[in-house]
Amino acid sequence: MGANMARRLHESGFVVAAVYDSHAPAAAALAQELKTTHATSLASVSAAADIIITVVTDDAAQLSVFAESGDSLLVGARGKIFINCATLAPKTHIETERRARAAGASSMEGCMASSIPQARAGTLYLMCSGERAIYDRVKPVLDKLSTNPRYIGHTGQAAQVKALVNMVMNINTAALAEGLGLGSALGLDLDMLREVFAQTGAASQVLKTDGEDMQNRAHDCYFSAAHAAKDSGIAWTLGVETGLNLPLSAATKLQFERMNALGLGQLDKSGVAELTFKGRRG
Repeated sequence: MGANMARRLHESGFVVAAVYDSHAPAAAALAQELKTTHATSLASVSAAADIIITVVTDDAAQLSVFAESGDSLLVGARGKIFINCATLAPKTHIETERRARAAGASSMEGCMASSIPQARAGTLYLMCSGERAIYDRVKPVLDKLSTNPRYIGHTGQAAQVKALVNMVMNINTAALAEGLGLGSALGLDLDMLREVFAQTGAASQVLKTDGEDMQNRAHDCYFSAAHAAKDSGIAWTLGVETGLNLPLSAATKLQFERMNALGLGQLDKSGVAELTFKGRRG
């Protein structure tokens, strides 16, 4: 995601001053492609740019790159703006903002919907939170990454909205896998079944993106089952914290966690169908 966002900004006329990745060969290749600097430390990223966009895997990785000691994006960060695009627990975005402010920098959420092709095309749906003045300052950048960036509110709220988006998406994904799996077990024609779903209350965006892949076992990764498990966990935790019983969210979380346990976590989320079709790996 980060690499394709960098490509998009480069093509849109922005100076991509440096790129960094924990897997150094990936950053080196991208730097060569964009004719920019391969940063070999986090501190050198902040030294090179006024606006730094982060895309990490999880909460631990986020807090690591914003560490309060050692190599960190916070070194020399006074006056810098961080746009943090990963799907994280709201409290992690709040802690990131606290650390950035302590270093004299600004931080905001730019939570992403959509996937790799949209990152490349600049058509992500971005949900943004933090200080409104900071959002307004970086909006020219956001406008090149998103067809419709949406300002949500104070820090943590974009992460809450993104958690709910992915909660509903993951429930829909698991439900579709069960519907197609049962249809297959009943001997129904799945092309027909998907067409009927599309014309009825069973229709969904997930049906468009994942239905045929579930049928054909084409699970090339655009959004991994491991990330689906993580994101379902974020939403489930929010439910626990607010005292709500969310049985569908809980069941979906367990399905994607089961994929991880079976070694299927790096498949696309459509791979949850491997747990519901007779004769497959689940």
